[in-house]
Amino acid sequence: MTETRARTGTMRSRAEFWRLVAGLVTFSAAFGYVEAAVVVYLRSIYTPLRVHFYPGSSSELFPLLSLEQLRILGPEHVVRLNTELGRELATLLMLAGAALTAARNVREWVAAFLVCFGIWDITFYLFLRLLIHWPVSFLTWDVLFLIPVPWTGPVLAPGLASLSMIGSGLLLLWREHHNKPVYITRWRWGLIVLGGALMVAAFMWDFRNTASGGNPNPFNWVLFMSGEAIGVLSFLSSLRHTPTAAD
Repeated sequence: MTETRARTGTMRSRAEFWRLVAGLVTFSAAFGYVEAAVVVYLRSIYTPLRVHFYPGSSSELFPLLSLEQLRILGPEHVVRLNTELGRELATLLMLAGAALTAARNVREWVAAFLVCFGIWDITFYLFLRLLIHWPVSFLTWDVLFLIPVPWTGPVLAPGLASLSMIGSGLLLLWREHHNKPVYITRWRWGLIVLGGALMVAAFMWDFRNTASGGNPNPFNWVLFMSGEAIGVLSFLSSLRHTPTAAD
């Protein structure tokens, strides 16, 4: 009888886990399509405007239109830029809110957010490829975020970051639902945050150039991969850590 109850509990736990994952994937993938659709609309607006200032440009995104150029084109474009900044912030809040709804504690919230963000980002590019046949390759450059300054880089970089987020998030959720939580010490958290900061710095490294209308300089892969390695290795080392009273 006890063995039967334990087996039933395990099956229920697995069913709950996969239902949670299915919900996160469904929401994030649908949101990825919404994000791709918004970009399609924005490109239909700004591509003709870019041609006005950069008629000989072979890039679909660069050079970026500067704030001064938007002001020359009309005040409505500055308003649209501010609207876009608000939309980006709202996007992060929606992903965090969906993760919070699915979580039972802070660890699950972080894990669910990682899964949501990673799937949202990857499906965004997949849907863009389906809708407008862009990006043409993994090394195609994109503008990732505008807050607080433009983040730029080849789509391979955010793709790698998103895969790491999805993998670590799913593993954290799996361990939580099997009552085997991952305990991450403070110094490991510090290294993970440091790794993330280095990756963000790689995306923002060239912002003064791109924000002023310049074509992107070569991506800082050394900085990005250093951050990726520090974050991933610190997380993986936590999987083998046994908590002690000192933690």
